[in-house]
Amino acid sequence: MDEKSEKPDAENAIDLTNIQGNVKFENVCFGYTADKTVIRNLNLQVQKGTMIAIVGPTGAGKTTLINLLMRFYDVDKGTIFLDGNDITTVTRKSLRKAYSMVLQDTWLFDGSIYENIAYGKENASREEIERAATAVGIHRFITSLPKGYDTVVDDGGVNLSKGQKQLLTIARAMLADSPILILDEATSNVDTRTELQIEEAMEKLMEGKTCFIIAHRLSTIKNADQIIVFNDGEIMETGNHRELMNQNGFYSELYRSQFA
Repeated sequence: MDEKSEKPDAENAIDLTNIQGNVKFENVCFGYTADKTVIRNLNLQVQKGTMIAIVGPTGAGKTTLINLLMRFYDVDKGTIFLDGNDITTVTRKSLRKAYSMVLQDTWLFDGSIYENIAYGKENASREEIERAATAVGIHRFITSLPKGYDTVVDDGGVNLSKGQKQLLTIARAMLADSPILILDEATSNVDTRTELQIEEAMEKLMEGKTCFIIAHRLSTIKNADQIIVFNDGEIMETGNHRELMNQNGFYSELYRSQFA
């Protein structure tokens, strides 16, 4: 509550339109406090439609990267570009509409299932909402409930399982259909069958989009186009899964420690 409000957009800030999803970090440095740098001289180029996995130990700077992408914080040095536009020169509203997020901790509000999914897109039609729910495989469950889509989700979804809540948030992101996706490992603390269902829904959600995946369990990111290995605010290694395993470096050590 004591945090300062965000600075207003620049007077000549433009609205982003027809976003492709090309992202570039150029010599980016950032720290939450002046005495501690979290990200140091980061250079990264991501082509549209690419799946990028961000891995590393706790405190390595993975979530900070996402905070900077969405301008929850501004960089101290360097520039972040979206489709060639410096993100500080565009309106925050249009920038954030470029992204959909599915987080590890699901967020549902007190309201109907219909309203919770519809939150992903202003003025969405019933048909669009049901299509999104069908795409992620939760439509049949919803229609089996006595009140169907009008079933009220209470206290953040305590009347739903963790897997069902996660599928609702994926349906919300599917409805938003943003060109860029941010996924924070969304399959933790669910049974294997539900995990497979969530991963299948994720694959449909990611089709044709630029994806940033914060990965905790490395088994989920083997198919990433590029894996960025972060430690102490710097990129230690980059490559796909096979390349990084062949390097026998930090990533392969991290991977083998999870599956030893």
